[in-house]
Amino acid sequence: MKGFARREFQLVLLRRMADYQPGLVEDAVRGLGASRTEMREANARWQRILRSRTFPRGLRRYEAVLGPAAVRELRIGDVSCDVARWPPLTLWPGLAFEIVLAPDGSVVREWLVRDDGVPVPRMETVDDLVPWSCVVGDVSERFEAVTHQDGDAPSRWHATLTTPDGTYVAHFVWGLLQVVAAI
Repeated sequence: MKGFARREFQLVLLRRMADYQPGLVEDAVRGLGASRTEMREANARWQRILRSRTFPRGLRRYEAVLGPAAVRELRIGDVSCDVARWPPLTLWPGLAFEIVLAPDGSVVREWLVRDDGVPVPRMETVDDLVPWSCVVGDVSERFEAVTHQDGDAPSRWHATLTTPDGTYVAHFVWGLLQVVAAI
């Protein structure tokens, strides 16, 4: 694999999603014209990039792979952060990859988000939450009682939803819904 570009980056995102949705991931890998071996190799290479002392860090790292980003300022209390967003990826039309940068330039969050102007899918009940149908922000927008928690790995996120039908936890990888379970 020469270079590291958007296609390989999508394979990296898929690698972590395979823990929850191996069938969807297998279909997506084939859709990219790749193999499981290539997905593992892309992930291993990305891990080497993350640990490299010479590869750029922060925003420059992602721009080296994904190209130029649209950057805007985000105020969180007294802190001013930058948010960088790239156009939608092939596998998830309507979803953009986004990173949030701390004032020192380090990446504090990286995930898929609904692209500007793309409508949120219909989500009236927990049954409407099907794998790969929505992102973290969609759930917060559509359900009133949502509590967010960091996941057990940097790419994972959990949201607890309390509805008239019960309490559920939605598991996300790179911001994309993977599974919902009653608790």
